[in-house]
Amino acid sequence: MAAIPLEQQVIQICNHYSNPKQKKMMNQNKEIYECVIVGGGSAGLSAALLLGRSRRRVLVCDKGNPRNAPAHESHSFFTRDGISAHELLSIGRDQLKPYKSVEFQAIGVKEINPSGNQFEVVFEDGTIKKTRKILLAFGVMDEFPALENFGDFWGKSVFHCPYCHAWEVRDEPLAIVGNGETGIEMAALLKNWSADLVLCTNGKADLTADQRTLLENHKILVREEKIIRLEGDNGQLENIVFETNEKIARRGILIRPKQTLRSNLAEKLGCELNEFNLIKTTNVFNETSVKGVYAAGDITSPMQVIVAAVFQGSVAASGLNHSLIMEDFV
Repeated sequence: MAAIPLEQQVIQICNHYSNPKQKKMMNQNKEIYECVIVGGGSAGLSAALLLGRSRRRVLVCDKGNPRNAPAHESHSFFTRDGISAHELLSIGRDQLKPYKSVEFQAIGVKEINPSGNQFEVVFEDGTIKKTRKILLAFGVMDEFPALENFGDFWGKSVFHCPYCHAWEVRDEPLAIVGNGETGIEMAALLKNWSADLVLCTNGKADLTADQRTLLENHKILVREEKIIRLEGDNGQLENIVFETNEKIARRGILIRPKQTLRSNLAEKLGCELNEFNLIKTTNVFNETSVKGVYAAGDITSPMQVIVAAVFQGSVAASGLNHSLIMEDFV
């Protein structure tokens, strides 16, 4: 049989995909999404943008409670430095409006069940929808220490990321709440923003003689008393109060509260966790140990800044889209 000339092959392919029935089969199945994104923060919206521009049918599920909502401003994000968390997400959603294949809903996801090479997503209202891929981007929760007014200062003058918040309290008297090697590392990190530092171990210090000497050499005082409360106004810290009722004047605190995943969906799906008890990704495209399930943002890495979440969302969406392409290009 004579080989078909290349020009004729191209014409046949073009005719095949210009057929209305074929177009409908390619990307118009209204009964199934190509991706459900669980979480509409920086990672989720970044992924939705890339997938929307890739003409993918996407559902973004988000209940509107971002982790950084308490913060007055978001920082270290190129072109958006100083913007509020809500405004940033509002802009992100507005910029998705031209991409009609991207949908939103404010109903949370209850569970996700693999179904052949697809997934059934069960929502909190009992509805079930099918999708070919899953992107988890629901974020983490911070577990606050047992201080009744801690939340009044969290995300403002009490913070976990100096890159996001330390500039606003530069050269002010600051404190680090931490212990052991972690406390030392946090003190070293914050030293570039202020020379007036106190390390509060909030109980007996777990420090070696060499570590104490290191802190003394940098004029960093160690306080081992338990902290009972914080004092200040409108989110601005003024004093740390110890169990002895003694106060020290501080304008900011660096602390790393314990974190947990905001949802147990990854655990239910069987996704492996990494050494930080976050979701482990198995390749450069942020796919998890469960085929067809991707993860992005704070749930995958302790490097929790907006620009990293945006990057991860885009990378995961790119890998996810490439997987869809290869599945369909047969």
